[in-house]
Amino acid sequence: MKTPVGVVLMAYGTPRSKDEILPYYTDIRRGRPPTEEQLGDLIRRYEAIGGLSPLAKITDAQRDSLQTALDAIHPGSFTVRLGLKHAAPMIEEATQQLIDDGVESIVGVVLAPHYSSYSIGQYLGRVKVVAEPAGVKVSGVDTWATEPAFVEFLTTDLRSKLENANGKTKVFFTAHSLPQRIIDGGDPYVSELRSTAEVVASNLGLREGADWDIAWQSAGRTPEPWLGPDILQVIDEVAAQGAYQSVIVSACGFVADHLEVLYDLDIEALNHATSKGLGFSRTACVNTDSNVMNALAARVTQLAGI
Repeated sequence: MKTPVGVVLMAYGTPRSKDEILPYYTDIRRGRPPTEEQLGDLIRRYEAIGGLSPLAKITDAQRDSLQTALDAIHPGSFTVRLGLKHAAPMIEEATQQLIDDGVESIVGVVLAPHYSSYSIGQYLGRVKVVAEPAGVKVSGVDTWATEPAFVEFLTTDLRSKLENANGKTKVFFTAHSLPQRIIDGGDPYVSELRSTAEVVASNLGLREGADWDIAWQSAGRTPEPWLGPDILQVIDEVAAQGAYQSVIVSACGFVADHLEVLYDLDIEALNHATSKGLGFSRTACVNTDSNVMNALAARVTQLAGI
Protein backbone atom coordinates (compact mmCIF):
# COMPACT_ATOMS: atom_id res chain seq x y z
CA MET A 1 0.00 0.00 0.00
CA LYS A 2 1.31 3.44 -0.94
CA THR A 3 2.20 5.70 1.97
CA PRO A 4 3.03 9.41 1.69
CA VAL A 5 6.21 9.34 3.80
CA GLY A 6 9.15 6.99 3.54
CA VAL A 7 11.62 6.53 6.37
CA VAL A 8 15.16 5.29 5.79
CA LEU A 9 16.39 3.89 9.10
CA MET A 10 20.16 3.76 8.79
CA ALA A 11 22.91 1.88 10.58
CA TYR A 12 26.47 0.72 10.01
CA GLY A 13 25.60 -2.85 9.10
CA THR A 14 27.22 -6.18 9.90
CA PRO A 15 27.70 -9.58 8.22
CA ARG A 16 24.68 -11.87 8.44
CA SER A 17 26.77 -14.97 7.72
CA LYS A 18 30.44 -15.91 7.82
CA ASP A 19 30.54 -15.75 4.01
CA GLU A 20 29.70 -12.05 4.22
CA ILE A 21 32.62 -11.12 6.49
CA LEU A 22 35.15 -10.64 3.66
CA PRO A 23 32.91 -8.49 1.39
CA TYR A 24 31.78 -6.50 4.44
CA TYR A 25 35.36 -5.78 5.53
CA THR A 26 36.32 -4.97 1.94
CA ASP A 27 33.50 -2.44 1.71
CA ILE A 28 34.64 -0.78 4.94
CA ARG A 29 38.08 -0.50 3.36
CA ARG A 30 36.59 1.22 0.28
CA GLY A 31 37.04 -1.76 -1.98
CA ARG A 32 40.50 -2.81 -0.78
CA PRO A 33 40.45 -6.42 0.47
CA PRO A 34 41.95 -6.90 3.95
CA THR A 35 45.12 -8.86 4.44
CA GLU A 36 44.84 -12.40 5.75
CA GLU A 37 46.04 -11.13 9.12
CA GLN A 38 43.42 -8.37 9.25
CA LEU A 39 40.63 -10.71 8.18
CA GLY A 40 41.75 -13.32 10.68
CA ASP A 41 41.73 -10.80 13.50
CA LEU A 42 38.17 -9.73 12.70
CA ILE A 43 37.00 -13.35 12.51
CA ARG A 44 38.71 -14.05 15.85
CA ARG A 45 36.79 -11.21 17.49
CA TYR A 46 33.51 -12.44 16.03
CA GLU A 47 34.27 -15.95 17.31
CA ALA A 48 34.86 -14.50 20.78
CA ILE A 49 31.30 -13.15 20.89
CA GLY A 50 29.68 -16.28 19.52
CA GLY A 51 30.60 -16.43 15.84
CA LEU A 52 28.82 -13.35 14.48
CA SER A 53 27.49 -10.09 15.85
CA PRO A 54 23.80 -9.99 16.90
CA LEU A 55 23.61 -6.53 15.34
CA ALA A 56 21.75 -7.63 12.19
CA LYS A 57 18.85 -9.10 14.16
CA ILE A 58 18.80 -6.11 16.52
CA THR A 59 18.74 -3.61 13.67
CA ASP A 60 15.89 -5.50 12.03
CA ALA A 61 14.01 -5.38 15.32
CA GLN A 62 14.69 -1.65 15.66
CA ARG A 63 13.20 -1.11 12.21
CA ASP A 64 10.11 -3.08 13.19
CA SER A 65 9.84 -1.18 16.46
CA LEU A 66 10.00 2.20 14.72
CA GLN A 67 7.38 1.08 12.18
CA THR A 68 5.08 -0.03 14.99
CA ALA A 69 5.54 3.28 16.82
CA LEU A 70 4.78 5.29 13.67
CA ASP A 71 1.73 3.16 12.89
CA ALA A 72 0.42 3.89 16.37
CA ILE A 73 0.70 7.65 15.76
CA HIS A 74 -0.46 7.82 12.13
CA PRO A 75 -1.62 4.46 10.72
CA GLY A 76 -0.82 4.01 7.05
CA SER A 77 1.26 7.18 6.72
CA PHE A 78 4.81 5.80 6.97
CA THR A 79 6.89 3.04 5.41
CA VAL A 80 10.18 2.27 7.18
CA ARG A 81 13.00 0.66 5.22
CA LEU A 82 16.39 -0.31 6.57
CA GLY A 83 19.44 1.16 4.82
CA LEU A 84 22.96 0.11 5.83
CA LYS A 85 26.33 1.71 5.20
CA HIS A 86 28.43 -1.42 4.63
CA ALA A 87 26.00 -4.31 4.13
CA ALA A 88 22.79 -5.14 2.28
CA PRO A 89 20.35 -3.53 2.02
CA MET A 90 22.47 -0.47 1.27
CA ILE A 91 21.23 3.06 1.97
CA GLU A 92 20.88 3.79 -1.75
CA GLU A 93 18.84 0.62 -2.30
CA ALA A 94 16.43 1.42 0.52
CA THR A 95 16.00 4.97 -0.74
CA GLN A 96 15.30 3.83 -4.30
CA GLN A 97 12.75 1.29 -3.09
CA LEU A 98 10.84 4.03 -1.29
CA ILE A 99 10.91 6.18 -4.43
CA ASP A 100 9.63 3.24 -6.45
CA ASP A 101 6.89 2.82 -3.84
CA GLY A 102 5.78 6.34 -4.69
CA VAL A 103 6.46 8.15 -1.42
CA GLU A 104 6.08 11.91 -1.49
CA SER A 105 8.94 12.62 0.95
CA ILE A 106 11.62 10.80 2.92
CA VAL A 107 12.83 11.21 6.49
CA GLY A 108 16.27 9.82 7.32
CA VAL A 109 17.00 8.49 10.81
CA VAL A 110 20.43 7.21 11.82
CA LEU A 111 20.78 4.76 14.70
CA ALA A 112 23.47 6.93 16.28
CA PRO A 113 22.64 9.81 18.63
CA HIS A 114 25.65 12.09 18.09
CA TYR A 115 26.00 14.15 14.93
CA SER A 116 29.21 14.11 12.93
CA SER A 117 29.69 15.02 9.30
CA TYR A 118 31.76 11.81 9.11
CA SER A 119 28.87 9.60 10.23
CA ILE A 120 25.33 10.98 10.33
CA GLY A 121 26.16 13.64 7.74
CA GLN A 122 27.40 11.00 5.30
CA TYR A 123 24.39 8.75 5.88
CA LEU A 124 21.89 11.51 5.17
CA GLY A 125 23.96 12.66 2.19
CA ARG A 126 23.67 9.23 0.59
CA VAL A 127 19.88 9.39 0.86
CA LYS A 128 19.79 12.82 -0.76
CA VAL A 129 22.00 11.78 -3.68
CA VAL A 130 19.34 9.25 -4.70
CA ALA A 131 16.15 11.05 -3.67
CA GLU A 132 16.67 14.65 -4.73
CA PRO A 133 17.23 13.97 -8.46
CA ALA A 134 13.92 12.09 -8.36
CA GLY A 135 12.20 15.16 -6.93
CA VAL A 136 11.64 13.59 -3.50
CA LYS A 137 12.22 15.92 -0.56
CA VAL A 138 14.53 14.63 2.20
CA SER A 139 14.71 15.71 5.83
CA GLY A 140 16.68 14.07 8.59
CA VAL A 141 17.06 13.65 12.32
CA ASP A 142 20.52 15.19 12.68
CA THR A 143 21.03 14.53 16.39
CA TRP A 144 19.24 13.01 19.35
CA ALA A 145 22.09 13.40 21.84
CA THR A 146 19.86 14.95 24.50
CA GLU A 147 16.52 13.40 23.55
CA PRO A 148 14.77 13.09 26.95
CA ALA A 149 13.81 9.43 26.47
CA PHE A 150 17.41 8.55 25.55
CA VAL A 151 18.81 10.50 28.49
CA GLU A 152 16.35 8.84 30.86
CA PHE A 153 17.31 5.40 29.55
CA LEU A 154 21.00 6.09 30.19
CA THR A 155 20.37 7.72 33.57
CA THR A 156 18.23 4.87 34.87
CA ASP A 157 20.68 2.15 33.93
CA LEU A 158 23.75 4.06 35.11
CA ARG A 159 22.07 4.73 38.45
CA SER A 160 21.50 1.00 38.88
CA LYS A 161 25.10 0.19 37.96
CA LEU A 162 26.42 2.77 40.44
CA GLU A 163 24.23 1.41 43.23
CA ASN A 164 25.69 -2.07 42.65
CA ALA A 165 29.33 -1.01 42.19
CA ASN A 166 31.98 -2.02 44.67
CA GLY A 167 33.85 0.88 46.25
CA LYS A 168 34.63 4.26 44.74
CA THR A 169 33.78 4.24 41.04
CA LYS A 170 34.80 6.30 38.02
CA VAL A 171 32.33 6.60 35.13
CA PHE A 172 33.47 7.02 31.54
CA PHE A 173 31.09 8.04 28.77
CA THR A 174 32.35 6.60 25.49
CA ALA A 175 31.65 6.71 21.77
CA HIS A 176 33.43 5.42 18.67
CA SER A 177 36.62 7.34 18.04
CA LEU A 178 37.08 9.30 14.81
CA PRO A 179 40.22 10.50 13.01
CA GLN A 180 41.54 13.59 14.79
CA ARG A 181 41.64 15.54 11.51
CA ILE A 182 37.83 15.52 11.38
CA ILE A 183 37.59 17.10 14.83
CA ASP A 184 40.34 19.59 13.96
CA GLY A 185 38.20 20.67 11.01
CA GLY A 186 35.46 21.86 13.35
CA ASP A 187 33.21 18.80 13.47
CA PRO A 188 30.80 18.93 16.48
CA TYR A 189 31.11 15.25 17.41
CA VAL A 190 33.03 15.85 20.65
CA SER A 191 30.56 18.45 21.89
CA GLU A 192 27.71 16.12 20.92
CA LEU A 193 29.03 13.36 23.18
CA ARG A 194 29.72 15.88 25.93
CA SER A 195 26.14 17.13 25.80
CA THR A 196 24.88 13.61 26.54
CA ALA A 197 27.42 13.02 29.29
CA GLU A 198 26.75 16.31 31.04
CA VAL A 199 22.99 15.91 31.26
CA VAL A 200 23.18 12.29 32.46
CA ALA A 201 25.88 13.16 35.00
CA SER A 202 23.84 16.11 36.22
CA ASN A 203 20.81 13.88 36.72
CA LEU A 204 22.92 11.68 38.99
CA GLY A 205 24.86 14.42 40.79
CA LEU A 206 28.20 13.27 39.35
CA ARG A 207 31.14 15.68 39.24
CA GLU A 208 33.32 15.85 36.15
CA GLY A 209 36.87 14.77 36.86
CA ALA A 210 36.13 13.27 40.26
CA ASP A 211 33.21 11.03 39.28
CA TRP A 212 33.14 10.98 35.48
CA ASP A 213 35.09 11.76 32.33
CA ILE A 214 34.89 11.18 28.59
CA ALA A 215 36.90 8.51 26.78
CA TRP A 216 36.90 7.06 23.27
CA GLN A 217 37.04 3.54 21.95
CA SER A 218 37.28 1.25 18.94
CA ALA A 219 39.61 3.50 16.95
CA GLY A 220 40.35 2.44 13.39
CA ARG A 221 43.61 0.67 12.66
CA THR A 222 45.13 3.35 10.46
CA PRO A 223 48.40 5.29 10.79
CA GLU A 224 46.73 8.69 11.35
CA PRO A 225 45.92 9.95 14.87
CA TRP A 226 42.47 9.13 16.24
CA LEU A 227 40.49 10.91 18.91
CA GLY A 228 41.50 9.99 22.47
CA PRO A 229 42.11 9.14 25.23
CA ASP A 230 41.26 5.51 24.57
CA ILE A 231 39.26 3.59 27.17
CA LEU A 232 42.16 1.19 27.83
CA GLN A 233 44.47 4.14 28.48
CA VAL A 234 42.11 5.73 31.01
CA ILE A 235 41.68 2.39 32.79
CA ASP A 236 45.48 2.37 33.21
CA GLU A 237 45.34 5.91 34.59
CA VAL A 238 42.57 5.10 37.07
CA ALA A 239 44.46 2.05 38.29
CA ALA A 240 47.64 4.10 38.70
CA GLN A 241 45.82 6.71 40.78
CA GLY A 242 44.84 4.07 43.32
CA ALA A 243 41.77 6.04 44.44
CA TYR A 244 39.10 3.96 42.70
CA GLN A 245 37.99 0.38 43.02
CA SER A 246 35.91 0.10 39.87
CA VAL A 247 35.08 1.57 36.48
CA ILE A 248 31.72 1.86 34.74
CA VAL A 249 31.47 2.59 31.03
CA SER A 250 28.37 4.26 29.65
CA ALA A 251 28.82 3.48 25.97
CA CYS A 252 26.28 6.12 25.02
CA GLY A 253 27.61 6.46 21.48
CA PHE A 254 26.24 3.00 20.64
CA VAL A 255 22.57 2.07 20.57
CA ALA A 256 22.81 -1.68 19.92
CA ASP A 257 24.80 -4.62 21.24
CA HIS A 258 27.50 -5.32 18.67
CA LEU A 259 31.22 -5.93 18.29
CA GLU A 260 32.29 -2.57 19.73
CA VAL A 261 30.56 -3.28 23.01
CA LEU A 262 30.42 -7.08 23.16
CA TYR A 263 34.14 -7.45 22.36
CA ASP A 264 35.88 -4.10 22.81
CA LEU A 265 34.21 -3.47 26.18
CA ASP A 266 32.77 -6.72 27.54
CA ILE A 267 35.90 -8.73 26.77
CA GLU A 268 38.90 -6.49 26.05
CA ALA A 269 38.22 -3.62 28.47
CA LEU A 270 36.87 -5.96 31.15
CA ASN A 271 39.98 -8.13 31.01
CA HIS A 272 42.19 -5.05 31.03
CA ALA A 273 40.46 -3.61 34.09
CA THR A 274 40.54 -6.95 35.89
CA SER A 275 44.28 -7.26 35.24
CA LYS A 276 44.69 -3.87 36.94
CA GLY A 277 42.67 -4.90 39.98
CA LEU A 278 39.59 -2.86 39.04
CA GLY A 279 35.97 -3.87 38.90
CA PHE A 280 34.30 -3.22 35.54
CA SER A 281 30.78 -2.92 34.15
CA ARG A 282 28.98 -1.13 31.34
CA THR A 283 25.51 0.25 30.91
CA ALA A 284 22.95 -1.36 28.63
CA CYS A 285 22.42 -0.36 25.01
CA VAL A 286 19.09 1.00 23.81
CA ASN A 287 18.40 -1.85 21.37
CA THR A 288 14.58 -1.75 21.02
CA ASP A 289 13.67 0.21 24.15
CA SER A 290 10.10 1.28 23.47
CA ASN A 291 10.39 4.75 25.04
CA VAL A 292 13.38 5.66 22.88
CA MET A 293 11.83 4.24 19.72
CA ASN A 294 8.59 6.11 20.43
CA ALA A 295 10.59 9.31 20.86
CA LEU A 296 12.32 8.77 17.50
CA ALA A 297 8.93 8.15 15.92
CA ALA A 298 7.69 11.46 17.31
CA ARG A 299 10.69 13.21 15.76
CA VAL A 300 9.94 11.62 12.41
CA THR A 301 6.33 12.79 12.46
CA GLN A 302 7.44 16.33 13.30
CA LEU A 303 9.85 16.42 10.38
CA ALA A 304 7.21 14.94 8.08
CA GLY A 305 4.73 17.62 9.13
CA ILE A 306 2.05 15.07 9.93
